[in-house]
Amino acid sequence: MTISKIFENTEVAFSLKSDSELDRAYFLFKMISHEPLVRIGTAVTNFALKAHLPVEGLIRATVFDHFCGGVNEEDCLPVIDKMYAKGVSSVLDYSVEGKEIESHFDAAMEKTLKIINFADEKKSMPIAVFKPTGLGRFHLYQKKGEKKSFTPKEQEEWDRVVARFDKVCKLAKEKDVEILIDSEQSWMQDAADDLCEAMMRKYNTGVPIVYNTFQLYRWDRLDYLKALHERAQKDGFTVGAKIVRGAYMEKERERAEDKGYDSPICATKEATDLNFDETLDYILRNIDTISLFIGTHNEQSCYLAMQIMTELGIAKSDNRVWFGQLYGMSDHISFNLAEHGYNVAKYVPFGPVKDVMPYLIRRAEENTSVAGQTSRELMLLKKERQRRKL
Repeated sequence: MTISKIFENTEVAFSLKSDSELDRAYFLFKMISHEPLVRIGTAVTNFALKAHLPVEGLIRATVFDHFCGGVNEEDCLPVIDKMYAKGVSSVLDYSVEGKEIESHFDAAMEKTLKIINFADEKKSMPIAVFKPTGLGRFHLYQKKGEKKSFTPKEQEEWDRVVARFDKVCKLAKEKDVEILIDSEQSWMQDAADDLCEAMMRKYNTGVPIVYNTFQLYRWDRLDYLKALHERAQKDGFTVGAKIVRGAYMEKERERAEDKGYDSPICATKEATDLNFDETLDYILRNIDTISLFIGTHNEQSCYLAMQIMTELGIAKSDNRVWFGQLYGMSDHISFNLAEHGYNVAKYVPFGPVKDVMPYLIRRAEENTSVAGQTSRELMLLKKERQRRKL
């Protein structure tokens, strides 16, 4: 069965962009396509922010406004409303990273609770998200996952992490807002997985609310998902699964080599793609007991999902299947899927400009390193600019 190729339609893809926004996007991706420029730009930007030079306005007018919704929730509303008019929902993502103290973790939890309450009032925001290390120290997850004993002080700290998870998931359940829990590096993930499973057991007894994230550049994740699914069926809860390819490949390989263990990352890009597509297939064939959020910028995986949904008679609007992309990227996928009636949500990062810089730098580096991603964006933007001229 062939699914019609829908991602070539640039008129739909860029319908929300004015001519000047289209030009800015083209300029940005052109810059990002040059690795030395990204390296220099990153260094200069970091220096300028640390030296308190007046560069926030420039960052805001260029890279920030392209990849982020705003500096706070209210600031994101115009973006959220515009996208929802085209059928694309929003997942507000407070993209402040690398915090280490309790007051920051409490603040991140409060921010997440605020977003859930915010989402409860808007049909355009059915989903919220948080990072495990937003609510607790990385080292604590790592120690827990390695089955090392906590000191009494660390145990108290861990209990607070669990309480934060529970408070967020409880409110999400009360407000019927799905909550995606991001995944991070493999050496802290075991503890995060256990916490996610505990939350699913508690809150996914009816409609699934809690979703763990599976990074499928890891060759062991499909087996883990199958084992979790088995436990869920036995114990009467539903699995929420957000699937992505992954975001920490260099770090993972370096650490594995450094510490002398087998890398958890698939050996090749092809193996990762196969792992992702097999997992996608497994979940869709078990859609009655696993709900799915497909986080991908890969056209082939989207076409595969559409094909399997058609084959199994899963309605395009079935709330158990969502497609997701990042704001500022792959609009040709998001808006064309929405145009054809699928559930689509854009991750919309927000936060103070200087705090969101690590996120923006990662996006720039990712676009530079992922083969073909930037050239595809440029080709589509160029095509739309030419279409408008004609």
